[in-house]
Amino acid sequence: MEFEFTVDVLVMGGGACGATAALAACDAGAEVLLVEADARPMGTTGMSMGVFCAAGTKQQAAAGEQDDGETFLADILAKTKGQTDPEIAHALAYGSGPTLDWLVETHGVPLELDTGFRPAYGNTRMRVHGWPGHAGQDLLELLHQKVADAGVMVLNPARVVDVIADDEGRVLGVEIERPGGERERVGCKALVIASGGFAGNYEMLRQYIPEMADARNNGHEGSRGDGIRLGVSLGAAVGDLGAFQGYAMLTEPQGISVPPGFVIDGAILININGLRFVDEKEDIAGMVHPVMAQPGGHVWVIFDEEIERRNAYQPDTKALTELNVARRGDSVEALAQRIGVDPQALSASLEEARQAQAKGRPDAQGRVWGDELPPSGALGAFKVVGAIYHTQGGLQIDRNARVLREDGSALPNSFAGGGAARSVSGPSSWGYLPAMGLCTAMTLGRLAGEGAAAIAQG
Repeated sequence: MEFEFTVDVLVMGGGACGATAALAACDAGAEVLLVEADARPMGTTGMSMGVFCAAGTKQQAAAGEQDDGETFLADILAKTKGQTDPEIAHALAYGSGPTLDWLVETHGVPLELDTGFRPAYGNTRMRVHGWPGHAGQDLLELLHQKVADAGVMVLNPARVVDVIADDEGRVLGVEIERPGGERERVGCKALVIASGGFAGNYEMLRQYIPEMADARNNGHEGSRGDGIRLGVSLGAAVGDLGAFQGYAMLTEPQGISVPPGFVIDGAILININGLRFVDEKEDIAGMVHPVMAQPGGHVWVIFDEEIERRNAYQPDTKALTELNVARRGDSVEALAQRIGVDPQALSASLEEARQAQAKGRPDAQGRVWGDELPPSGALGAFKVVGAIYHTQGGLQIDRNARVLREDGSALPNSFAGGGAARSVSGPSSWGYLPAMGLCTAMTLGRLAGEGAAAIAQG
């Protein structure tokens, strides 16, 4: 088999996973080629909030937050009701903190503990990290700057369309297609499959996640499952293809995510009849189902000035403010008129929540308020719909991000992470924890890059 040239490690996909894998492999001394389909890398990372869930970081220690891999692992297993792969869960729980510290200390990625993102939705510790004032696209562009600084070769726009392997499944190289249709073959000693999931592939959605096949897709249209397909062609097993991150608060028609902090700090959801219909703090991803089931196809996020103030630092909140998205009213009646709901129903919904909070009991939807206060005073509302953001199932891997066959044995030199690999959300959406998308991408990216470099160098 002839190739144009050969590298130690070839990385398929330039999202957070691919960029992190490239940095890790380069740090380990490997010659790396990163192949990205888009002229401007974006993917699911670019459309995200840019936050990374990590345990046992130096940022947490400095803030006095007691957390470690054992606690994070327990949280993952509890949120998924034990219906997840324990090996991958272990890799993420124990590997996320070292990955974040490495990115900060070795490559100068300015990730900080987000002290405004309080523990919720399965996280029992404050462990969400981000780049203050910046969202996913900014983070991805910074990662690619670090990739360039490290001397990694980047080929884009170009797509990996085929994998060339021997009879034992050992990857020898890949076939790459340029936008004009020109193809070339590049050899490699190890392959990292770091492409996206399949939220942009209608046929795969209809097969594996039929309940979301017709939902709005707020993920990258290039997430068509190419990496999963190529991995399967090598003999790889797959897992949890029914898993996904849904989100119930995508503003309509702007397509901007209302930060989850609004709900964590007290916001409620009502339907077009002015009625609540869900415990807003129970399930950040699974809440998409009751939202999509409401009459009229949309619902409203109701908040007050204090809730908005607490979340003003979030880039998505700033975007919503700049576009003047919120409908506002100085009273319940005024807001109800602005959004076209029954004022008596809206007033009753708010009053019932306030009474439950005051008496320290769960409200009619089962929400336990604790110290949070339901909205009061001058109110605001965002019109939102439910959407699918990204899939969470994919190629079966071990705790070192090596791709596995059906019999549990590892393919000789293939690794996977990000949307192409199985994550830890379990079989559906209800096992998703906040900021686990980038946790999965970047933690598995580091493990995959290090492992690929070790194999490539003998």
